[in-house]
Amino acid sequence: MGHWWVRNIVEPGKLPLLLALLSFVLSFLVTRVITRLIRAGRGPFKNITPGGLHVHHVVPGVVLVIIGGFGAVGSGGHSFGAGLSAVLFGLGAGLVLDEFALILHLDDVYWSEQGRKSVEVVVLTAAVVALVLGGFLPFGVNELSPGERHSRGLVVMNTATNFFLALVALWKGKPRTAVFGTVIPFVALIGAVRLARPGSPYAKRFYAHRPRARAKAGLRAFHHDRRWARPRRRFENFISGLSDPERERGRDRDRDRQKSGGGSGPGHGCG
Repeated sequence: MGHWWVRNIVEPGKLPLLLALLSFVLSFLVTRVITRLIRAGRGPFKNITPGGLHVHHVVPGVVLVIIGGFGAVGSGGHSFGAGLSAVLFGLGAGLVLDEFALILHLDDVYWSEQGRKSVEVVVLTAAVVALVLGGFLPFGVNELSPGERHSRGLVVMNTATNFFLALVALWKGKPRTAVFGTVIPFVALIGAVRLARPGSPYAKRFYAHRPRARAKAGLRAFHHDRRWARPRRRFENFISGLSDPERERGRDRDRDRQKSGGGSGPGHGCG
């Protein structure tokens, strides 16, 4: 294990990248926990509002990204400064991308439906960085043996093929399959060979004059969404802290009935 660590992480200079990835994921998870506690009114955490101005955590995130980025550029790849800069950069990137939807919409949509984009971007970023980190590219490694060259060549070839299949899956309108396909073998292959989703660039180009393929793709997308939409939304709600809109609407209706004196139980509300 120690030999693998030196040959694949230390010698190629990937330790700062690993530190940045770990700090990035940790920053996102800790930020989500704190924001959910603030929203629930639990714990000692409060919003930062100097002079009545709500300072979003994207602001310190940008500061950390700038410090970490310039620090990484000005330090050596194997120095302590490079590792520290990588940690600062990862922490800042986690804070910034956690509010990606706010930057995109220029509005505070953190707890709205549009806020899901932040979670998707964070997962995509972590997957791509993990792909680069796990590529085991030989740059920076000294005196590779023939066996190591062969194994690394196979890894690079498999990674390139998998990434190409992920691009095809993305072309077919399957962004989640493409994201996970970049790091998990065969997932991208499944997304690339199956029918494209209606409205995707691939479907618009190749299904325009194929009504049977277009109808089959629409039917398959309908059954897929009906089967997986609810579990996916529950997972996204668990990660992001967003509430289920249907459940919230049901609670609002119950509150309206109670305010009007109708009650929410059976046999009530008939007046």
